[in-house]
Amino acid sequence: MAKKRDRLEIIYAILKIIQDNKNSIKITPLLRYSNISSQSFSEYFSELLQKELVREVIEKKTGKYITLTDKGFKYLEKYQYILGFIDEFEL
Repeated sequence: MAKKRDRLEIIYAILKIIQDNKNSIKITPLLRYSNISSQSFSEYFSELLQKELVREVIEKKTGKYITLTDKGFKYLEKYQYILGFIDEFEL
């Protein structure tokens, strides 16, 4: 049986989805790709906005997009470093 993702893994997954989509994605595809319930997504998304890891960009013609902030990019960088550390020491 697959193990459940913890909070940090879900945050990483959401931020990584945004990054992988050229740092610009609409909210509905982000919800769909994150593979969590809409209620959980709403809670995580609110936290990410509050902690300034993501921001909403509103364009008149195309609507609202979600992008990473510098802090969001730094989170991804540090998380990947931690994963490398864990792999290196086979933890």
